[in-house]
Amino acid sequence: MKTSQFGSVLEAVVYPLLVLVVMWLVFWADHLFPQISFYKFGVMPGVIESWKGVLFMPLLHAYEEINHILNNSIPTVVLLGAIIYYYRQIAVRIFVLSWILTGLGVWLVATNNNSYHIGMSGVIYAMAGFLFTSGIIRKYKPLQAISLFVAFLYGGMIWGIFPMKAHVSWEGHLSGLIVGVILAVLYRKRGPQSPKYSYEIEQEMGIEPPDFEGELNERIRLAKLRQEEMLRQQLESQEQHIVYHFVPKDTVSKPEGDTDQ
Repeated sequence: MKTSQFGSVLEAVVYPLLVLVVMWLVFWADHLFPQISFYKFGVMPGVIESWKGVLFMPLLHAYEEINHILNNSIPTVVLLGAIIYYYRQIAVRIFVLSWILTGLGVWLVATNNNSYHIGMSGVIYAMAGFLFTSGIIRKYKPLQAISLFVAFLYGGMIWGIFPMKAHVSWEGHLSGLIVGVILAVLYRKRGPQSPKYSYEIEQEMGIEPPDFEGELNERIRLAKLRQEEMLRQQLESQEQHIVYHFVPKDTVSKPEGDTDQ
């Protein structure tokens, strides 16, 4: 369900597709001009001259292995689209920081100093980490649903942060995941938030909420008092009063015909 906090579906579709088109254009150019050696625009850890790779690394993919770019294409569109739609206010910032900080992380922590690191997978891990972590800490049902969706669809990616396969930049995956989690925490108060109840807003404004329970108890107490008073009055009105009438002895008249002796 779309709310005013979210972006538009059109933006969430168009912009990720534009990024995907650029990725494939670079991949195509790598095939057309093999003499340029596009991979040298990637990140070589610890080498000052490869700083440019921080900017170009996500766009580069191994031209001799098409599965590399194919595996990164769909996650790029899905995850970036989710960020643009659900986090419209901070989407550009999250994507750009994921891009740059992941590259810097690879340059700083990667151990293989004789290889170039290329590919969008590090940024994909950053976006997945952001969406999953942000959905949990915000406690907002639509974002929690996205968090579960990411976990269900891409939960298997967690194994990519371990050095299990040769020629796979696990350092890039790990850097991206860490960056995504950190960004989710840093920007937890930006973007969509869980709707607040009126009493929560009043508490933040320093307004004490009415004590409905106390008022109810007071009304019950007064009602009982009234009932007891009415019952007492009814009992008093029903009491029987015995009235004694007597005539003093000296006022009783003597029968006619009697005479004193």
